[in-house]
Amino acid sequence: MLVRYFAAARAAAGVDEEVHALPEGTNLHALLEVALAVERPLPPEGTPPLARIVARSSFLRNEVAVRDHSMELGSEDVIDVLPPFAGG
Repeated sequence: MLVRYFAAARAAAGVDEEVHALPEGTNLHALLEVALAVERPLPPEGTPPLARIVARSSFLRNEVAVRDHSMELGSEDVIDVLPPFAGG
């Protein structure tokens, strides 16, 4: 499963994207647990830790909003992590 990070999530993760080889049927909650367990360098000063950002983020599965974190995912799915955006 490909996880893509955007904005503050990208800064906190230290990467634009990463692949997690998880079994078919893994749900979003489990995928996020695995992603958060990755050892990462400290985020830039002023950037919250990835766990705090993920807790407030929205998610897309193959470019469609996901609200049910227990939904089963496919091994080829792309998950986008979208932190809250400010501005307007």
